[in-house]
Amino acid sequence: MRSNGPCRRSRMRQLSCALTALFVAAAPAAANQAEYDAAMLKLATESGCMACHSILPVARRADGLPPIAPAWRDIAIRYRDDPGASNRLTRTVMTGSNPNSRHWADKVSAANMPPNAVAVSEADARMLVNWILVLVP
Repeated sequence: MRSNGPCRRSRMRQLSCALTALFVAAAPAAANQAEYDAAMLKLATESGCMACHSILPVARRADGLPPIAPAWRDIAIRYRDDPGASNRLTRTVMTGSNPNSRHWADKVSAANMPPNAVAVSEADARMLVNWILVLVP
């Protein structure tokens, strides 16, 4: 019987680490929809998104001004057929919106989305964007 000693143990350790990483990465997929929604809402709240955005559209504020930012349902409706939306919106979350691009004019305030790279990682931003894009079937 031939033993590869340290080499065999090293390969086993690599395999073990790879399998562990696979299970950790697959864990969110095992969550049910309510758990996933709760996790995304928690991430959005902790990242500061809910300070300006809402999930459902809201009426004009008491001072007569429109909401600060578009509701995520409206974003989902606007971009649901756009194959490049995930990348473009993730980039907007990370770098902020263009002050000269007023594609939500008359629906939200004139405030621009600030860069959020200090508040959320790109991977988390992409998860949030992808969740937002499927809020409306």
